[in-house]
Amino acid sequence: MDLPPPALPVPRRDVWVDNLRLLIIGLVVNMHACVTYSHVGSWYLMESPEPPLGVKLWFALWQLHLQSFFMGLLFFLAGFFSWRSLEKRGPVAFVRERTVRLGIPAALFMLLLHPLVVMVLLGREGGTSANSLAVRYAGYVSTGRVLSGSGPLWFALALLLFSAVLALWWSVRRREGRTDSQCRTKSPPGLSGVVGLILVLVITTFGVRVWFPIGTSHLNFQLCFFPQYILAFALGVAAQRGGWLASLLRSPWSVRAGWLGVIGGPIGLVTVVWLGGTPSEHGHNLYEGGWNGQALGLVCWEQFTGVFLSLGLMALFSRFCGASGRVVSWFSDRAFAVYVVHTPILVALTPLLRGLGPDPAWRALVLTALGLSASFAAADLVRRVPGLGSVL
Repeated sequence: MDLPPPALPVPRRDVWVDNLRLLIIGLVVNMHACVTYSHVGSWYLMESPEPPLGVKLWFALWQLHLQSFFMGLLFFLAGFFSWRSLEKRGPVAFVRERTVRLGIPAALFMLLLHPLVVMVLLGREGGTSANSLAVRYAGYVSTGRVLSGSGPLWFALALLLFSAVLALWWSVRRREGRTDSQCRTKSPPGLSGVVGLILVLVITTFGVRVWFPIGTSHLNFQLCFFPQYILAFALGVAAQRGGWLASLLRSPWSVRAGWLGVIGGPIGLVTVVWLGGTPSEHGHNLYEGGWNGQALGLVCWEQFTGVFLSLGLMALFSRFCGASGRVVSWFSDRAFAVYVVHTPILVALTPLLRGLGPDPAWRALVLTALGLSASFAAADLVRRVPGLGSVL
């Protein structure tokens, strides 16, 4: 009988990755605070009045830069550590662990936090206010609307799906007698390889957006962004298998790519809009998808900018943000819990800020700061609940 291969020793998790993840989750909270006031994107609560087009364009400049990289980078880091965990545990235990760590928070959001937001805080979802909360909740579950109630936890469900596919692929390779020893210490992709991957992303994303334009979702999955998420996860796995991430981030051009994303990103986006025309406030927005130059231009900008910003951030954090004190560790340990609980907190805080004045950028900034503070406090309390501390 063939014995399973011995598990490889698992090195200590890199601190810089936790620090980078902490930053990204802070940016997620900021993104949702911005959407609340900009009406660029979709969120549970959109504050009135809707800002004029000029203000929305400034918000869009910031939000599109965030969207270009932050979730893709989270999937890359998840793929990097998923392969390490898979080798340690084996496919069955790996999927079981992922189901607990990702499935339980997603279920908690869909069954408790989403109904709390839409039925209690916002007073909608399923019938008139004359319906009791119990009746509305029963309709939410029985009609299947619960399947679309994942909110930001769509990320956890997608990651759980990607993890299951990875475990299946790993099992098939092992049955065929293949090992991964030959994959280690491969050279990292060079600049031409990275550009080639970006072009693959451009082609696939442009094609997907013909059928699933920006703004559409299916079971709360915005498929228009999924080519980047899938490839990012796969590249994270490849980086761990090949052992080339550290070498890639030490290369001088990874830093230059980051600066190109920071400096060239805004210039490129303004150029795309200048050539394609200001998006319409009403009616069809050509930039969202379809067989047109505006959609292709936005996709090209988005993928080049997103990859360059991701490389630059990883290079920066791996070089200068590898230290961790008690305070930083406290925040990093609660980052995922903040991701889970921040939605009802932002929605509850928004009406309290209506006296801050008409400036939407100022209110978005205040909502971000208060939302993060309250979310970390709530995350600390939630993690003290027996059974939840191990999954949040």
